[in-house]
Amino acid sequence: MSETASISSGIAARYATALFDLAKEANGLKALEGDVDALDAALQSSADLRDLIGSPLYSREDQGNAIAALAAKMGLSTLTANTLALMASKRRLFVLPQLVATLRDRIAAEKGEMTAEVTAATALSPEQAAKLAASLKARVGKEVKVKVAVDESLIGGLVVRLGSTMIDTSIKSKLAALQNAMKEVG
Repeated sequence: MSETASISSGIAARYATALFDLAKEANGLKALEGDVDALDAALQSSADLRDLIGSPLYSREDQGNAIAALAAKMGLSTLTANTLALMASKRRLFVLPQLVATLRDRIAAEKGEMTAEVTAATALSPEQAAKLAASLKARVGKEVKVKVAVDESLIGGLVVRLGSTMIDTSIKSKLAALQNAMKEVG
């Protein structure tokens, strides 16, 4: 891991731990989970938000005002809004994506869940995602949330990452293995 990524992860982990512990004390984990989902969706869909949190061109005051307006518009809990305001005042908004990921992991661990990152050649139907989640639950013995991404270069099949386990059933990887085997023979 690069030094910059390590520093960002450390900063995000400290804010996430504080926010998670305060939300847990106040019985606000459900609200925190909603806030995390909303922030994640906003980060995924808004290039302007990604620019705001990552650009040194915006002053602390500009970042603080923008984050306060965003938190109010999104209906974020007071605890999350205050944490974001603190991060803006300390010029730490650049770690927001890592904060969201860390909080998601902490909430899932608290609920006894795991998240499976699934990459598929085509979008999965809700029935397919539910069936995959049930199959993974049977394997690990915990509730499994399925987060699906589409990568058409896989041709067919799935790549599933669940914790430290990776299952690759994609046609792309099977073709690559076949190509390597043919090189060894010839």
